[in-house]
Amino acid sequence: MSVWSAPVRYAECDMQGVVFNAHYLAYADEAMTAVLRSLGTPYDVLLARGLDTAVVASELSWFAPVRWGDVVEVDGEVERVGRTSFTVLFTIGVRSQPCCRVRTSYVLTDLDRTPTAVPDDLRAAWLSPTRSAV
Repeated sequence: MSVWSAPVRYAECDMQGVVFNAHYLAYADEAMTAVLRSLGTPYDVLLARGLDTAVVASELSWFAPVRWGDVVEVDGEVERVGRTSFTVLFTIGVRSQPCCRVRTSYVLTDLDRTPTAVPDDLRAAWLSPTRSAV
């Protein structure tokens, strides 16, 4: 089950008719808020607690093209939680066929952008094997 999906727009495709590589990062970024919500920790709640996230690294691997007219489906899972950082693996696919994986590492910060320790309740929610309904 995907946590976020959207139709591929014409403007996202290159001259070969496939989604240009940079758009996969945008898909993962869009899906991040849905992943947080599915884990019971919506982004707006993090902000209300004085917390935010900052991307520090992303790694992409492609398996198949996504084309104009397809609907991208993105699922995400927290793979690791460190002291101040966490890593999310996004699987981007079409019709349940994986096309790209994006592994993104984030640092949890306060609203002044200073790294801060991941609170125990967030750590527990993010590492939970089950998700709440989206």
